[in-house]
Amino acid sequence: MGSVFAASSVGGPLIGGFIVDNLDWRWVFFVNLPIGILAMAATARFLRLPVQRREHKIDYAGAALLVAGVTALLLVTVWGGSEYEWGSPQIIALSVAAAVLLTLFVFQESRAPEPILPLRLFRNRTFVITSTTGFILGLAMFGSIVFLPLFLQAVIGVTPTHSGLLLVPLMAGILTSSIISGRRISAYGRYKKYPVAGLAIAAVGLFLLSTMDTGTSLVISSLYMVILGTGMGLTMQVLVIAVQNAVEVHDLGVATSSQAFFRSLGGSFGTALFGAVMGSRLATALAGRLPDAGSIGVGDLTGSPEMIRALPDALRIPVIESLAEAVTASFTVAVPFAVAALAMIVFMPELPLRDQAHVSSAPVEL
Repeated sequence: MGSVFAASSVGGPLIGGFIVDNLDWRWVFFVNLPIGILAMAATARFLRLPVQRREHKIDYAGAALLVAGVTALLLVTVWGGSEYEWGSPQIIALSVAAAVLLTLFVFQESRAPEPILPLRLFRNRTFVITSTTGFILGLAMFGSIVFLPLFLQAVIGVTPTHSGLLLVPLMAGILTSSIISGRRISAYGRYKKYPVAGLAIAAVGLFLLSTMDTGTSLVISSLYMVILGTGMGLTMQVLVIAVQNAVEVHDLGVATSSQAFFRSLGGSFGTALFGAVMGSRLATALAGRLPDAGSIGVGDLTGSPEMIRALPDALRIPVIESLAEAVTASFTVAVPFAVAALAMIVFMPELPLRDQAHVSSAPVEL
């Protein structure tokens, strides 16, 4: 699963870059429709699990409160300081709404017969540590590496397709380390050392990425991406293994999905946070290098590498230098988060690895 994730997370930007270069950008979204239909058909045709059905009470209220609360919180991080002032009525209202909705979600989960996120899981030390680590991992890594294609296109000057291809070293690091660590865990039953080493390596990779500038070559940037990818591959799937190994069988599904949820949530917050960091640093750097270039908008620069390449040299060079400084600032901010995740994972207990699957050939209840 980790290998497929690694391949798709690079294949997506690569295909997306090709589409942007050769078709209309809207096809970045349309292309998912046939892929989704194909996946649904394949699942319906080939996925055969022995089941015995029984009635469940779906926690619709909990799901709605969670989505609404998280959405309000994300809007605070995305709009605060950009669309609206932090002390504006809109941001204050969203913050209050997020607090109220998430409080109601916790109350709902405490009384629901089958909660969407059982609160009992938070009494499990491994679940709490892996969920927190996954959130920080998503925030630090996915929130910062989302700007790598921008650096490659705007600073180094490659095309969108080429920038997607240049993310292959990141994928190679994830792919290789996740496969190797998975096989060794299967052979020896020990798993804690891999996320510890992985987060340390990832912190080094983020630091190295923060040192890039306009003179950084593709070879050096690729090497830095391999280091970061290696750390991510040693960490992401092992967190899932750890929590699957620590919870009761009836909580296996929700515990596994919660890991993906917290990691994705961290990535969403990280993208907003580092986007704000990059935008602020870019505005400051531009003001220092081009005090009279008020007509050049920060949003225009981060959203259009083609606009940067079309600028005259007198403007283009300072703009590229400012953008390089702004993008690498996001990596600098990400380093302490990676270190915090490393400090957190050290306290994760390492339990004996289960040696049998939870799904047999006999029917199981759903």
